[in-house]
Amino acid sequence: MQGQRVGTPDKKQIAWVRRCRFGMMIPLVCLGSLYSICGPLIPPMPSIDEREMSGVTIYHNTRCSTSRNTLNLLKEHGIEPVIVDYLKTPPTRQQLRAMIDAAGLTVRGAMREKEAIFVELGLGNADCTDTQLLDAMLAHPILINRPFVVSDKGARLCRPVERVLEILPE
Repeated sequence: MQGQRVGTPDKKQIAWVRRCRFGMMIPLVCLGSLYSICGPLIPPMPSIDEREMSGVTIYHNTRCSTSRNTLNLLKEHGIEPVIVDYLKTPPTRQQLRAMIDAAGLTVRGAMREKEAIFVELGLGNADCTDTQLLDAMLAHPILINRPFVVSDKGARLCRPVERVLEILPE
């Protein structure tokens, strides 16, 4: 659906509109809520600040069924986590190291060994240092095992999915 901006640039006045099949202009977004001609269709979306208040972040890969199942389990427990598509926005070296440490894993234990790039780079070699493995994970985020979930209670590599239950907020 394509819209156009109307109103003033003030955040409170911005609305997105589209033409219905009868040529009428229908406001779609106003003050963060979807509206029809008669009133709200959907309640306002929570702001990023409100979503972050859940204190849960998932490093997610939409193509991974375990990652999708973990996200669904979080939502079933009423948690709307901050979702980081780590292939597009990989964690920093410090964030990755902190997640690995908080999960109680070794760097090697946090790697996906099934990826072709793992073999191509010779990362199965026992002589590879943690620094070399982290470098490879940052250069090729597909090597980061998933999903990692981080909460105020710690971090887990959620394999199996139920591991996420260990760190859910109460």
